[in-house]
Amino acid sequence: MPDSPLTRPPSRGLIAHFPFFYGWVVLGAGTLGVLMSIPGQTIGVSVFTDFLLEALGLERLQLSLAFLVGTLAGAALLSPAGRLYDRWGARAVGVSAALVLALVLLNLSRLTSRAGGIGAFVYIAVSFFVLRFAGQGVLTVVSRNMAMKWFDRRRGLANAFLGVATSFGFSYAPRLLDGFIETWGWRGAFKVQALLCAGFACFALLVYRDDPHRYGLVPDGRLRQSVPPARRIKTHPERDYTLGEAVRTRVFWIHSLTLWLSAVAFTAFTFHVVSIFELSGMGREQAVGIFLPAAVVAVVLQALGSYLSDFLSLKVFCLVQLVGVVLASVGLFALGPGWPILLIILGKGMIQAMFSINVALAWPRYFGLAHVGAISGLAMACVTAGSAAGPYLYSLLLRLGHGYSAGAAFSILAAAALIAFTLLGYDRDS
Repeated sequence: MPDSPLTRPPSRGLIAHFPFFYGWVVLGAGTLGVLMSIPGQTIGVSVFTDFLLEALGLERLQLSLAFLVGTLAGAALLSPAGRLYDRWGARAVGVSAALVLALVLLNLSRLTSRAGGIGAFVYIAVSFFVLRFAGQGVLTVVSRNMAMKWFDRRRGLANAFLGVATSFGFSYAPRLLDGFIETWGWRGAFKVQALLCAGFACFALLVYRDDPHRYGLVPDGRLRQSVPPARRIKTHPERDYTLGEAVRTRVFWIHSLTLWLSAVAFTAFTFHVVSIFELSGMGREQAVGIFLPAAVVAVVLQALGSYLSDFLSLKVFCLVQLVGVVLASVGLFALGPGWPILLIILGKGMIQAMFSINVALAWPRYFGLAHVGAISGLAMACVTAGSAAGPYLYSLLLRLGHGYSAGAAFSILAAAALIAFTLLGYDRDS
């Protein structure tokens, strides 16, 4: 049986003698890995929603249900996939995820028109399962965790870079994918994404590296003894937690539920963004155009928040993220030109920025690195489940005649409950 990446003997070689700290290379590669997960993210799927509806002959509620089924199936496997990451390391698991993502995108590019029915539903549900599991799930978890392992004292700085780059990338993705569709058609756009993922798999095979200790290095590129006196906030626990121990803490569930609700609200809006704006008398261009200004807000808050995360409890960032859910949901509830759009931009920016901080920093800070794949995998399963439930919930409410504003009301009430839970229970075991 292979050793865990954390227990393998050091392999001193090119990495150890790199002209500068190799962690910066890993950070850049991990950031690119998160960006390459876009085809499996809701923001990447949403651009193709209307084309898939037409090609498959399905109704919007049916497509949302297929998205729900596929995403939940992928979420169920994320914690076991995290254990594979703990065992085999970032390179093997990350390359495999990128290749699987390339294959399913290539398969979608060959989709022929169907007249609805169970066959079309099963086909797209399975496709969503592979997309979400490999992209939003495995590739994202592996890339983030790998990057964070190479930093300790500078983890906030590293996460700032990762968060800013991915915020811009995710927000620009709808425009980029729209450009692909205009140039090559929606099937051609899937082919281009497949080619990019295959190319990234080759890149990851050469560059991805897990755990600096294996190469005779330490996090941050210097010995712990040379680090200044301890700060107010610890960057790692006194011992490593197992998955079973982590799930018995309040702080795990506060972060996981915050990420879950953010995924429900953010993904539902993103998946149905064109439909939402059309029902409010606005067009596709206005709908897609909302992402870039939200990215600007996210980048500013991400940079500031990542710096402050080395000094502040992550409780603060949970609360800011939940306030962002409230603001974006209020904007959706009253959607129209003017201030509701500004609220959505501000709220979405807050959600994006705080999501990047909470999803990357909470698990190594509170639970250590030995089982971070399994722990973050379960947390990401919550995120993935939320991203599946959101689009279906909004479609169902629309079908029942309540409109998208009913989904916004749900998000507001759930966020208020979580804010109370965070204020009352966070510090008890954090």
